[in-house]
Amino acid sequence: MELLLVAVLVVLLVGGFVWWRREQAAREARSLADVRADAQRWYERLGGQVMNLHGDEPAVRQALVDAGERYNAAGSQLEQARTVHQYRLARETALEGLAYARAARVALGLDPGPELPPLAAAEGTGELTREREVQVQGQTFKAGPQPGRDTPYYYPGGRLQGRPVPAGWYSTPWWKTALGAGAGVIGGMLIADALFSPAFADPGYGYEAGYQEGYGDGVDQGDAGGDQGDFGGDQGADFGGTAGDFGGGDFGGGDFGGGDFGGGDF
Repeated sequence: MELLLVAVLVVLLVGGFVWWRREQAAREARSLADVRADAQRWYERLGGQVMNLHGDEPAVRQALVDAGERYNAAGSQLEQARTVHQYRLARETALEGLAYARAARVALGLDPGPELPPLAAAEGTGELTREREVQVQGQTFKAGPQPGRDTPYYYPGGRLQGRPVPAGWYSTPWWKTALGAGAGVIGGMLIADALFSPAFADPGYGYEAGYQEGYGDGVDQGDAGGDQGDFGGDQGADFGGTAGDFGGGDFGGGDFGGGDFGGGDF
């Protein structure tokens, strides 16, 4: 009798395990199908934008070039994706491409269309709300919330060495160089310091929560580099002010959230 009970118990346990494994596999398959369909949907929407938008203005052409690059990259990612994580990466790439397509529509004077889901890479970085113009090592860099002849490069927001860079239009894609190695990184960080430092103290510029919190996150992670203080004193003349105006401490400790950009989604 005892042997029979043990046998029944073993059968029940084995049967329960097999059922649980099947249910788990079914859930994983449904989850994979859902993220694949979601990524495919954004990818196809991006394709439609890339094919239907055209313009001769530099800001339009550049935004469409960036959108096209993301479209090709997302397509390659979708072809190779096999896991939920990989499909989510493809979705993120497609959404980034749509952000550039949306920027192209703005540059064309068209309705940008419905808001997009926020980019994971741009979380907490904010967006520019005022024009900025600075000089770094003899070169002029501009940024602002709208496209223009001097600001044809759109950036949807992201982080540079842990430091938040807000969404907006820039005179040159300095962040691409800064993602490289060596002097490019240093140059990119100097430009970020100049563009977004409160040392410029423009009246009426608010230090809004999105950028402030985003920068705080970067500092907490230790990636923002807290030892920027010596930069302010040494490079003050390059930025068109005196050393007293800038002060090393203004650039030190990660306190450069210029406030000319709002928090939140682009």
